[in-house]
Amino acid sequence: MTEVKEIKKNETESGSEDKIVKLTKEYNFEGEKISKLDFSGLENITADDMIRANKVLTSSGTVSIMPENDLHYTLIIAASATGYPIEFFKGLSPRDAIKVKNTVTSFFYGEE
Repeated sequence: MTEVKEIKKNETESGSEDKIVKLTKEYNFEGEKISKLDFSGLENITADDMIRANKVLTSSGTVSIMPENDLHYTLIIAASATGYPIEFFKGLSPRDAIKVKNTVTSFFYGEE
């Protein structure tokens, strides 16, 4: 029985590590040096957050059949999940922006 508890504990710990995105290089935002982002807040995203993100996307003139695959949309969701403003995400390097997009999209589709 003890072994089972230990395995579950390790699974839980690695599950939260899966929500950490390591940036390719340290990012300086408003005097704060950031090297990784915690996306565990994705678990708290609601359909209302998605609707709000879609409205922001539409008001910017972007129309997307599948907004969950749109970079701007996923960055809006990332802002909701992490607490960083959208301006933070818009300043990421292309490689890091794609990492964020893939993290959010994978979360939506339940990919592990």
